[in-house]
This record gives sequence, structure tokens and C-alpha cells, in this order.
Amino acid sequence: MTKLPLSRLTAALVVVAASALGSGVMAGLPPAETLAQLSDRAHEATRAAKTSAGLGEVIKTANMVGDAPQMGTLREALASLERHEAKREKDRAERAAKLEGELVEALKGEHTPQALSKALKAAVEMHMISTDKGEFLRSPRIKDLVREAEVAARSAEASADWIMANELFVRLNLLMEEDGRFKNDARRILDRLSQIRLYAPQRLWEMRNQRRLLDGQKPLPPYNSLGDDFQAKLKGVDAQTVKAALVRAADGHVERRPLRELLIGGLESVRTLVTTPDLKVAFPGVENAEAVTQFVQWIDGRLVALRGSKADPDLFQLDALVTDLLGASRQTVKVPDQAVLHEMGNGSFDRLDEFSAIVWPDELSRFRRVMDGEFIGVGVQIQLDEETQMIKVVSPLEGTPAFRAGIKAGDLIKKIDDATAVGMTLDQAVDLITGSRGTRVRMTMERDGKDIEFPLVRERIPIKTVKGWRRTGPRDDEWEWFVDRESRIGYVRVTNFQNDTTSDLRKAVDFMKKDGMQALILDLRFNPGGLLTEAVSMANMFIDSGTIVYTEAAGGVRGSTEKAEPGRQRVRDVPVVVLVNEGSASASEIVAGAIKYYADEGKIRARLIGQRTYGKGSVQNVMPLGAASVLKLTQQYYFLPNQTCIHRREHATTWGVDPHQFVEMLPQQTNDALTLRQEADSPQHWMDAAGASGEAGKPAPDPTRLIADGMDLQLETALLYLRTQTAAKQQASATK
Repeated sequence: MTKLPLSRLTAALVVVAASALGSGVMAGLPPAETLAQLSDRAHEATRAAKTSAGLGEVIKTANMVGDAPQMGTLREALASLERHEAKREKDRAERAAKLEGELVEALKGEHTPQALSKALKAAVEMHMISTDKGEFLRSPRIKDLVREAEVAARSAEASADWIMANELFVRLNLLMEEDGRFKNDARRILDRLSQIRLYAPQRLWEMRNQRRLLDGQKPLPPYNSLGDDFQAKLKGVDAQTVKAALVRAADGHVERRPLRELLIGGLESVRTLVTTPDLKVAFPGVENAEAVTQFVQWIDGRLVALRGSKADPDLFQLDALVTDLLGASRQTVKVPDQAVLHEMGNGSFDRLDEFSAIVWPDELSRFRRVMDGEFIGVGVQIQLDEETQMIKVVSPLEGTPAFRAGIKAGDLIKKIDDATAVGMTLDQAVDLITGSRGTRVRMTMERDGKDIEFPLVRERIPIKTVKGWRRTGPRDDEWEWFVDRESRIGYVRVTNFQNDTTSDLRKAVDFMKKDGMQALILDLRFNPGGLLTEAVSMANMFIDSGTIVYTEAAGGVRGSTEKAEPGRQRVRDVPVVVLVNEGSASASEIVAGAIKYYADEGKIRARLIGQRTYGKGSVQNVMPLGAASVLKLTQQYYFLPNQTCIHRREHATTWGVDPHQFVEMLPQQTNDALTLRQEADSPQHWMDAAGASGEAGKPAPDPTRLIADGMDLQLETALLYLRTQTAAKQQASATK
């Protein structure tokens, strides 16, 4: 169903111009009510209407008993929200018109692959901002575009133009994501590019650079070969590791994929490897057409046999297949055993899900850092700068070696120790910057055209995951926690779930409670998840008792059940809004889903506002594979107390957690809001504005613009709802 903006849905409603007192109810007005009754109606309206319209109607048609000055504030806030929604619709129309022009321009002349790719790029965003996505995809010109782009993508793949094929298939997959028809194509091309990235990285750099020049962009920085020795990366890869991983995956994956299906994926991946001419710099045998033909015929024969078999291979057949595969390679294309095994393992796990994988020896240290939540480094957030194609500092973290040394946001990394950082990938830079605690690293930064060297000592970097509304100081615990101090509406953002996330949230909530908190916004947008234990303990802060989440393994076998422990509820007797969007995943979906369930049961006063969550509700267990590798395998799914599966399973039409109240934000609004939020969170920006770093006079980024300028409609809607909930308490306090 098309969701219309609040301004259009409520335009015909009668705005009450006067209050009805006592028995003097004006004709056509609803019965007189108290602010407490209005807050109850607003609470129900957020669930029943699914959009802001229900809440707006409650406020607009309110007929208050006696004087209620709070109604003036509510109506002003509603009018502001309506203006911002109207602006969103104006922006949508203007952006749609601009994209329409880009689409028409791209298809005006010859429909080259480049033109079709540009048209697809416009179509993807048009689809994103469309109010009727189904109708948009059914339009004849979009159907024609999809058909032409598919032909061009397959032609590009056949002619080994991997960059173009990837561009087209990725955009086709984004446009047609719901039916998933291009998912395997996009994955296949990505796998091929990943192989080129591993075995012939300079060739990938050449292809990317050529594509940039074709598009009129600046060339890439010179190729940087640091850490690009594939033979070093393949050390420790052996047949026993791959076979053990396949057996465990076939036996333990939640979907119980047959071993036969995994082997088909593995053989297809090896086939891709040897039919990629760009890999000849690493494997000269793939340039021998006769050898490639012989090896591919051998693989195709095994694929036919596996697809035609009704029985799964046993352990002896698995062992024989792997042995024969390596022997066939040695006799034909002569690709090293470790490379064949590496691609067979990756291709096999592609048949499972995006979260299951063999963690190879060269990936293990990075994987363990993430799993342990232990980051040893200098404390800089970095990203690739699009303009310079160099690695840029987003922000130094307060109290870290980089912060104390004077590294600043916007600095470009020129060197790490004696290695040039020009042309490095982010992973290459992270591997060099991180290391053992107490070791030294020199970072050379470019700032205002000058190089500055910073000698640093690596330390454990604490990552704070609980943030407030506005910084009051550079430390990570110095926040203004109230987004609306007058109404005592608190605000906390949880960016991840790590070991001390719940304890930090408790401290913030306790602080707000002492300061008279009357309502709370819990912002879980763009939270990718983390530790289950922290998700359960956080949900317990809002839920006094009952199931929070449970798991099911293959065949619907019930696994563990996580319940709230009575006495640990910290937020009670105050209304709560949980903000969620498509970036809320895993642990954040567990928290949001549990709160929604108990709110719908009437046990807590809470509402979810925003957009449907990501749908990552699966449990990965980590198992050793010898001394050098580990297996990460999805073995269970998470279920909410109402027996709904969070995970977006293959061919599923429902997944994740739906909010009570859907509030759409356009892509540009989201980008603007994230940029402002990032800048406002920076301790350096706060210090510059306060003069603490010697650069007073720069205005500090002001997060109130998120509401005043209509950047964050989801937050603004949450505030309007919570103000209806606190109005009655304010009135009661004023009359005491």
C-alpha cells in the first residue's frame, strides 16, 4: 500500500480552534478529554495507523478539558513535522525529476553497456524513493532496461570485461532484490573479482583505473603492492582443512545443505578460477587453451555426476574427489594445490549463507581481533577519501595515542613506518597500524600540503558504544543526555554490542533518572549487532520477565532460550521509543523485537519507529580447523517470543522487525543526518569550538539541526509521540 505523507493525509482534518469546557461541547467536536486520555489515544494511534497520520489526527482533533498550554507545544511540533514531511515530498519530487532526466539522457543515444549502467544507477535510486515500488518495476521502460542490461552484463562477462559485468549485475541485483533473480550472477562476478584481487591485484588496479578514466574521473594513485603476495596468504591451506570444513558444514548448517550441493559450488569456483585469463600472471597454465579445456571438461564431468546423483557422497568419495581434483590440475593447468583448495573451500561455502565461511590462516588474526573486541592500535577512524583516493582520518578517538599526539580529522595518511600509504587499501592500512600492545609505529600525515610525522605507541583502544545527544566535553562519558530537557526526554544511541555496552547504558539511564527522566529514545539505527549476552541484558533493562529470544536449529529443533531476570528492569513507568532502520541488525533486532513484543502485550509502554530492520537473525558458531584456520558456521536462527524468525531466509517475504510506525527518510536525508551526527560526535570538533585545541572560533556541529532542519524525520516523530506522553505529567506537576 502506498504510504502518503502526513501533510496530505491530515489536510482535510478539522483543526480545533477552541477548547470545549464542561458541558459546552461544540457541534462536531470529539468529547472533551484530559491530557492523560490524549496520551493514551496517541499511544494507540502509533500502532493502529502505521504512519504518523494517526498521531497527527489525535493532536489536531484534541478537545481539551480546561486550559492545556502543552497543546500549543504539541501543535507547534506537529506543524513543524508536517512542514518537514512536505519538504521531503518536495525533495522526493525534485530528485525523481532529476533522476528521470539522467535516465532519459543515459538512454538517448546508443545503449552501450556504460549507458545502461548509468541508466540502472538512476533507476535504482528512483526505485528507492518511489512511493509505489511495485508499479515502478512493472513499468514497460524499466522492464526493457532490465532486459537490455542483463544482455549487456552477460556479454561483458563473456568478453572478460569483469568490471562492467560486475557493475551491471550489482545494479540489477539492487533493483530486483525482492525477487533475487540476479543474486547468483552478482555473487559469481564478485567471486571472480575477489580471485583477481588475491592472485593478480595489479591487474585489478589496472581495470579499475581504466574504468575511472573512461568515466572522466581522476586516475587512481600508483599501485601499492604491499602485502599482496598471494603465496604468503595461502600458507597453511591444505586438503585436510577443506575436507573437514565441508563435512562439518554439511552436517551442522541450519539449512542442512547436502554435501553434494557444496561440492558443486566448490567445483564451479575452481572452474571460474581457471577460466579467468587475467590470472595468467599468477598461473601461466591458464593461458594454455588446451590445458584449460581439458581441466574444465574434467570438472564439468564431475558436475554432471553430482547433479545427477540422488545420494550424497560419503567420506571416501569426498576424499577421492579432492585428490582427483588436485591431480587433474597438476596434469593440465598446473595451478598450485593451495590455490585450488582455497577456491574450492570458498565456492562451497557460497552455497550456504553470507555469514558462514572458512577463516583462512592469513585472515585469522583480524578475525580474532573482531571476535574478542580487543583493538590494539593508535585510535584513528579511517576511510578512503573519494577525492584523493588516499586514506583519510575521520576522527581520532579521545584519549588515544593519536588524539594525544595531535592527529586530526581530515589528515591524509602518507606513510606508515617506512611504507608508503599511497594506493593502500583500508585492510592494508589497518594491518600496519594495529599490532601488539606497547610496540611503536610512525605515521606520516599530510595536512595543508605539509607532511607531519607522528611517533606513536600502540595501546588497547576502548570503543565506547553508548552515546548521548550532544557532547559536553571531549571524553566519551561527557554527554548531554536529554534531547528535550524541558520535557525530560532522554536520548541514547547504541552503536554496537560489546562487553560493557549494557553497563554503560545503565550508567546513562541512572544519570537521567536522577535528573528527572520522563521518557527515553533508544536509537538502534545502523547498529550492526554484537554480543548476544549484551543484547539480552540490555533488553532486560526494559523487560522485567519473560522470554527475550530463543534459537532453533535444523529441523526446527528448539535450542537455548534467553529470558529476562526479574529485578533487573531499569526503565519502567516511562514511555520509550526505539528507533530502528534497515541498518539495525542482529543483536539490535533482538532488543527491538523483544521490546515490541512486550509493548504489544501491554506489559511495557514502548513504540518502535522507523523502518524494517535488516533481518540478520542467525547464530554462527566458531570451530577450529587444525592449527591455522577456523570454521564460522551458521547453525541456528533467532526467534522472538511470538515465534517469528528474525532472519531473512532464502525466498522469504517477511523478515526482521517491523516498527509500529513507519517513517520514511530519503537517501539524501539519511546521508546528511549521518554526516552531521558524525561531526557532532567528534571530540576534536568540540575541542576546536571550545578553544581547547588552540583553534577557537570554529562553530561546533549542532545536532539540533537534525530536528530543526527536518533531516531526521524518524527522530522528530519519536519526539512528537513522547511529548504527548509527557504532557500529562507536566500538567500534573504544574498544578501541584
